[in-house]
Amino acid sequence: MQNMTHTAIVALVGELAVAAAFGFAGERTVRAIRRWPVWLRMAAPALLVAAYALTALSGHVFRWGWFAFYAAVPVGITWLLTKAAKVDPEQRGNWRDAIILLALGLSVDLRWLESAWPHDLEALGKILLVDAGLYGFLAIRQLSGVGFDFRLHWTDWKTGLRELIFFAPPVILLGLALGFIHPHASRPGVGKAILEWIEIFFFIAVPEELFFRTWVQNLLERRVGRTAALAIASVVFGLSHFNKRNVGGAVFNWRYVLLATIAGVFYGRAWRERRRIAASTITHTFVDWIWSWWF
Repeated sequence: MQNMTHTAIVALVGELAVAAAFGFAGERTVRAIRRWPVWLRMAAPALLVAAYALTALSGHVFRWGWFAFYAAVPVGITWLLTKAAKVDPEQRGNWRDAIILLALGLSVDLRWLESAWPHDLEALGKILLVDAGLYGFLAIRQLSGVGFDFRLHWTDWKTGLRELIFFAPPVILLGLALGFIHPHASRPGVGKAILEWIEIFFFIAVPEELFFRTWVQNLLERRVGRTAALAIASVVFGLSHFNKRNVGGAVFNWRYVLLATIAGVFYGRAWRERRRIAASTITHTFVDWIWSWWF
């Protein structure tokens, strides 16, 4: 995200503060929200629209239609998950969960909402949806087994790096054989390399792991079991890459889909070992980081 205005930085900090509240003080945050009166719990997520307003105004792309959309969507998610929590207290998954996940997944993957945001600041739109999902699934639905906790443990690093070691050699060989990746020499400065790792961690790996592992795979496990859930979530993760890095006008990048599906298996294994998103996010971040510098 280059050339951010001061106003957009304020919006980003506000968005990250919401995610941090759940990631570093999740139980206390949920308890505090549950003490609010019902009307406030339902209306509060509309305040997430402030991130859009600040960013769009500073980038001169503000539209009242988008403002209404980003005020309504978090409230709609909250309302649907309030209903889901009542009719599905066992948390085996409800059609409302599926509709929310389908809408969030397609809108991000097909870039339906990117035109609302200034160029190069589209990631702020994704973080707004992450915040809305966190509020809905953690504070309102109170979905168990999510593991959205970024007080990193040694086991997170051990699990994440172990899955990276298992994943990297065969997939690098497969990627080279398919002609999808090509090694190249790159010697980034230490500072730049660290900053890119952090950027990948927070703006790519966390949102994707939150969606595919802690929501999709987590809910699927309750219906189809651990093995089938891992397989289905990995295939869905792979398919979400069908339109990325297309070359020569290809509409469906099957090589990327295949490699991303395999990656999803290892990310899913890392998450489900202790049901901690930090572990799978570490694996995911290192994969993307290594790829960006050497392939």
